[in-house]
Amino acid sequence: MKWLELFSVAGATLVSAVTVVVLYALGVRLTAIAGDIRNSPPSWIRPLAYGCFAVCGCAILYGLYLIIPYFHK
Repeated sequence: MKWLELFSVAGATLVSAVTVVVLYALGVRLTAIAGDIRNSPPSWIRPLAYGCFAVCGCAILYGLYLIIPYFHK
């Protein structure tokens, strides 16, 4: 068994999963801050939250592109 390749794939998977989860959580948190009525949040909070969601979506679509063999023909 090629252990180096196994650990390489496991490490890439772990880093990718943690990145997507952190970006999604950050997007949810920024959306909650932007929706706070009591305080007037800065105007850049909501676009930054949507940007986090967009990066998550792109990462998921790229992962699907890598997994589904139909796109590689």
